[in-house]
Amino acid sequence: MGQYEEKCENLFWILDKLTKENTAVAFSGGVDSSLLLKLACLRAKKQGTYVYAISAHTELHPSGDLEIAKRVAEESGAAFTVLKLRELKEADIVNNPVDRCYRCKKLLFKEIKRKAEELGAKILIEGTNLDDTKVYRPGLKAIEELGIKSPLKDAGLTKKEIRKLAAAYDISVADRPSTPCLATRFPYGAVLSPEKMKKVEQGEIFLKELGLYNVRLRVHGETARIEVDEKDMPKLLESREEVVEFLKGLGYWYITLDMEGFRSGSMDIGIDNKA
Repeated sequence: MGQYEEKCENLFWILDKLTKENTAVAFSGGVDSSLLLKLACLRAKKQGTYVYAISAHTELHPSGDLEIAKRVAEESGAAFTVLKLRELKEADIVNNPVDRCYRCKKLLFKEIKRKAEELGAKILIEGTNLDDTKVYRPGLKAIEELGIKSPLKDAGLTKKEIRKLAAAYDISVADRPSTPCLATRFPYGAVLSPEKMKKVEQGEIFLKELGLYNVRLRVHGETARIEVDEKDMPKLLESREEVVEFLKGLGYWYITLDMEGFRSGSMDIGIDNKA
């Protein structure tokens, strides 16, 4: 048995143990939580227990995420529940502090945990993977403090391995690009607002409709810095005039292409000196 197969077996064992009781999944509709939900549902069905998918309707995530989450939850056979949060005020993150992720996750998972207990689910699990532990993720501290289980991380699965396993189970979002919260598009210390994040969302939707896979629209004041995969740069430049027109129509004065290309967490450069 190879390393990947061993990790999968370990994940199945962990979920068999957890789903002996009614279980809730903190569910975003991304590939990580979708795989976790699917496998938890399969395990729970054998044991006669229930699985609840609890999603959050927030100010920080693209509006289309919730529709995707509802569809994937239905495909998995889980009961779907939505919480509404206004985390800019409730988590005190209007000024995009360096520990924004910690504050936001603490609020989010406290509310999800409360809802899970209300539904009668004693176990709450979430989709952190092994790769998440190797970069700046202050939200992981909040998850640990609240005692929430992270089976994918505990099984040692990387993002690439999770996509492979999700494809094996025909999960519809197996190839879906990651969609982190929209606050990650702004520098730490920038004032956040629903209106600013809505503009970013509109810009990224436009860029993705050009056939680009990974897209980030990073905002520095009046400047929009576009990150796409290096292989997609020629495709983006073919539509240069349309892109400039659209983004300037959103109110950005300067439109730039980041020559380093897409990279997750590019706003965290130098964070060790700030934390």
